[in-house]
Amino acid sequence: MRFCKNIVTIAVASLLLQSVFVPAGSAGHKPHIRIIATGGTIANSPDGRMGVDTVLEQVPGIAEFADIEIRDYVRIGSSEITIQNWIDIANVIMEELRNHPDTDGIVVTHGSNTAEETAYFLNLVLDTAVPVVVVGAQRQRTTLSEDGSRNLYDAVRVAAHPEASGHGVMLVVNEMIHAARDVTKTLSYRPETWDSGDLGVLGLADIDRIRFYRTPLTLHTVNSRLHLGEITTAADLPRVDIVYTYADAGPELVEAAVAAGAKGIVVAGFPTGSPNPAIGKALTAAEEHDVAVVMSHRGGRGRVQTGRPFTSADNLTPQKARILLMLALAHGAKADELEDIFLDY
Repeated sequence: MRFCKNIVTIAVASLLLQSVFVPAGSAGHKPHIRIIATGGTIANSPDGRMGVDTVLEQVPGIAEFADIEIRDYVRIGSSEITIQNWIDIANVIMEELRNHPDTDGIVVTHGSNTAEETAYFLNLVLDTAVPVVVVGAQRQRTTLSEDGSRNLYDAVRVAAHPEASGHGVMLVVNEMIHAARDVTKTLSYRPETWDSGDLGVLGLADIDRIRFYRTPLTLHTVNSRLHLGEITTAADLPRVDIVYTYADAGPELVEAAVAAGAKGIVVAGFPTGSPNPAIGKALTAAEEHDVAVVMSHRGGRGRVQTGRPFTSADNLTPQKARILLMLALAHGAKADELEDIFLDY
């Protein structure tokens, strides 16, 4: 008798869930979502990287939310991603949008190690208001508690959502919607790795609905002044290196960056936003050779105050400050303009 009662309870719960969880577009038009596949753990299995079409077949119900088309751009790990890949991914997205103007959203599958960098680059260069969502995973497919299926499921739902436009490029993982500018990977393997620091997430991808709570005020996508334009190859972007600050560090890494032809240096300074004396002296010498210097910090949270000897990266991580500095210099920004650029973006 108790067994029968449990069956009834489960059946009722299932009906309730179905009544709440109504796919977007189920009453009529289904959104058109295009997936740009680049590889990463989300498509990885013990037997090698799978095509996204195979991955989609293993995600029940995802086709109820959108008509999905796939462009298999590349299948590589995120540690292999290059600046040229960033440029190519951006061009692939814009090409897909030109060729398919009915596209309602773009999803980019990506490895987790550099997903935040790719997402921020796209956030600065894409000239579109169409929602773009980057998605990855921490655990391989077919392994215990793999997270890729739910992440991809949520990424499609967010890209298809009518309120997704206007937030810039987003990263959707672990049931959270992050702004590309703010998010960073903080843990090696656990799925709660993604964190947006002091500013928090844009919204949540809960099972019953997508909810947005804020939108970024910094410049991005259609409002950005840093679109690719004539930038077609990695060689069109200036070299920018990152130098890490630590106790008793010498000037050698700064000097090596200058000797290698760096046009900009981003410093992962102490959490207060300063280098040690030897690095500071080398950075001043670098500026005298027309090398732009931007000060970030190694602590992970908080701003670097403005009005100091070097340009403040605001609250950007060193890896994202490098991307912004590369694009700013490529667009002809002068040293006295960089502070405002880092405040704007």
